[in-house]
Parts: sequence; structure tokens; C-alpha cells
Amino acid sequence: MRALKSILGTALIQEKTYIRQKAVPFSGILGFYFAHLKSQMERQLDREITEVVLGRPVRFVDKDDAADAEAQRALEDIARAQGFRTIAFQYEPIAAALDYEQHVRDEELVLIADIGGGTSDFSIVRVSPERRRTAERAGDILANGGIHIGGTDFDRLLSLKSVMPHLGYGSATADGKRSLPSLYYHELATWHRINQLYKKNVMPELRQIRYEAARRDLVDRFIALIEARQGHAVAIGVEEAKIALTRAETAVSALADHGAWARFNFTRAAFDAAIADAVERILATVQRLLRDARVAAADITTIFLTGGSSMVPLLRQAILAPFPEARVAETDLLGSVGIGLALDARRKFG
Repeated sequence: MRALKSILGTALIQEKTYIRQKAVPFSGILGFYFAHLKSQMERQLDREITEVVLGRPVRFVDKDDAADAEAQRALEDIARAQGFRTIAFQYEPIAAALDYEQHVRDEELVLIADIGGGTSDFSIVRVSPERRRTAERAGDILANGGIHIGGTDFDRLLSLKSVMPHLGYGSATADGKRSLPSLYYHELATWHRINQLYKKNVMPELRQIRYEAARRDLVDRFIALIEARQGHAVAIGVEEAKIALTRAETAVSALADHGAWARFNFTRAAFDAAIADAVERILATVQRLLRDARVAAADITTIFLTGGSSMVPLLRQAILAPFPEARVAETDLLGSVGIGLALDARRKFG
């Protein structure tokens, strides 16, 4: 599973996936995760843990305040069911700011960019050695903003660009009148939808698509992957290629037992083309944030990057470009938010 919080606020939260042949709702998986974390903390500290600060994206759901609030309520209910009694929330970019503030020597106006698996979240915050000793920080937070685009979206877009065409995506029916239905390809390219392809009704529908296809050989490949239940193997290969493309111009992913056709080639150029529109939407979120904060780009002294997807070159360049004079700072790309939440918990609960 990837970016589990991204299903909060959607109908998927009550849909089920299979774990050891047992159907388990996604909400149950989140519950298992909370229970595991709680038991590990209690074992290490040798006491019961009932208070927690949970990180949340600025927006669980874009442009729907009711659904966004419901997503937070659902997360709180899941945590409470595992024994947490006092639950507070903190925006993840603010948590990252609390971590970053431990390292500053002077006052800075910082743009926090937290690019995670499911969302891209931003805050503009004043930080300083003196301010970090202050309990009430609302006045230091100039603006928060976010969009429901993250690393798993980049996986999906790269998969649709560089893998799915080899399985029939975008190809025509035999009569040449239309393209093959795209739904199943989008589900194979989307982490939390892959298990939908293993339902009993899907294979007869895929065989009907094959019957109508001009390139039956391509659809045969798709069917072979579903029959072998290798959907997640495809997704893992795409994710690994994406990570490789943050450092290299090309990458390769291969699936065993399927022959030469299951060797997929990826390029940085194709990746950039696949995610270009998503990057533009993320950048528009940054521009709105500046307007909300009523500050100019030139006022930002530091860009603090966190989250694994902040390593994607095209996105990184797009975020930094409007701030040529700002210093770029990073601490722990994957742990900064967690550290900040721990600092916030210490401040809130002692």
C-alpha cells in the first residue's frame, strides 16, 4: 500500500482489499497500522500512550470542505478505536517547519514544501530561535495551502505513459472506430485500485475487450498480468523507475516469467512529459499561497523541502524557480514531518 491517507474523504475508505485471502476494509488497514505503532511505543516506553498528535495534509479533499472535515473525523475515529483518547491534529508542513526551526540561527520567512505520496502541502512560516520557545505560534503562520497530488499520482502518470501502452492502453478496436476502454488500465496504474482487477466479474470483461481489440496480443499481456496477480509488481517496478529517474536519465523495470515484452524502458523526458500538467497545478498552489500570505516571492528567505517526491527534478525546479534568491534547505526528507509532530506533541502534552 502507498499513501493510505489519500483514501480518506473518499468512498474507497470502506472498500475492501484482500490480506491472506480475507477481505479487509481500508479503514481496517489504517487501524492495524495505528495499533502496531501504539503497541511499539508502549513497549519502548513501558507505559500506556493515550495522547497523540496526528499529521494531516492541508487538504485531504480539494475544493470540498465537508468531505475534508469528514476525512479528519474518520482518521480520528480510527485512532480512537485503537485506544488513543486525546487526539490533536497538525498540518504536516507546519510539523516540518517545527523540525526545521531547530536548526535556524536567525529569523527567516520560510516556504515549507512537503511533497508526499498523496498530497503536496505548503506553508509560509516565520521561524527563529526565539519563536520556537513560544507556545502560541498562530501569528507566525502566514498561510497554508495544498493539493491532492503526490508521488502516487506521479507513479500513475508514468505508468500510463510508459507501461500501459505496451498492454493495449490507447490502442484501437478492430473496427477502428474507438479506443479500447481505459478504465482497467487506469486501475492497474493506481496503487489503491489494483485489487479491483481481481474481482470475479473483471476477467470476462477483459476477454470481451480482447475480442474487440485490433491488437489482441497487447491485451493478452494485460490479461496475463491480472491472472498472475502481478498488478502490484507492475506498480512497484514503476515506482522504482520513478525513483531511479530522480538521479538518472533512463531506467528499466522487468517482470520475471513474462518474456521480453515485460521489460519496460523509462526515460526522464517521458517522465517529465507525463507529469507536466500535475506539476503546473502544484505550482499554481504555491502562487495562491503567496497571494494568501500577502508576501512577494522575493520576501521568502528559505525554501525548506521535505517528502520523498520533492526529489523529482521537474517539480523541484518548478518550485525553486520563482525564488532565485532564497536559500534551499533540507534535513530529513522522509522523517522531518514525524520529528515535527513529536515536537508538537511535547509542546501540547508535555
